[in-house]
Amino acid sequence: MIDYIVENLKNDYLTNKVVHSEFVDFMENIKDPYIVLICCILSLRTNDKTTIGASRNMLALGKTPLEISKLDVETLSNAIYPVGFYKNKAGQIIELSKTLVEKYNSKVPNEIEELIKFKGVGRKTANLVLTKGHNIPAICVDVHVHRISNRLGLVQTKTPDETEMALRKTLAKKYWIDFNTLLVTHGQNICKPIKPKCELCSIKKYCKTFNS
Repeated sequence: MIDYIVENLKNDYLTNKVVHSEFVDFMENIKDPYIVLICCILSLRTNDKTTIGASRNMLALGKTPLEISKLDVETLSNAIYPVGFYKNKAGQIIELSKTLVEKYNSKVPNEIEELIKFKGVGRKTANLVLTKGHNIPAICVDVHVHRISNRLGLVQTKTPDETEMALRKTLAKKYWIDFNTLLVTHGQNICKPIKPKCELCSIKKYCKTFNS
């Protein structure tokens, strides 16, 4: 069942049956773990449209830990405004960049245990860095992945972290890297938090909520 679900969502994505978020596509094309990391920090509690504009403004100022570490908070704050908590995020990104330069030779770690040591970096961000930045299989669980996985009946969990651990046991590793992109896109188009468009859903046959 889970293979059918993922393959159908992949087909929807690849054939453009669902609208691609500009920010999701933007992140798909980034291969630098540092850029994935700092753009992901900007995206927290901020909509995609605002995030992509702020990300581009930030990257115009610098694309490496060394370049960003030399910025002052006011300059970076002005560039990323109006993302949520923009002043806090500016300070966080600058300090994180300094730490990478001073302690990690400007290299972003490729282990989740190291990534979550950075202030403000949780498992969701860390897993996205692993998948999109390092091409390492990991399951990034955001609100869409958590909601849809429970609606489908793939898991029965209360928190994103619980969802990640449950999916690790049931989802084939070959799907881990793409799972977040597929479910985020499905969640933005079809399986919305309120009034999901079940009539348009390609996987409703296997949806526990739809068939209950």
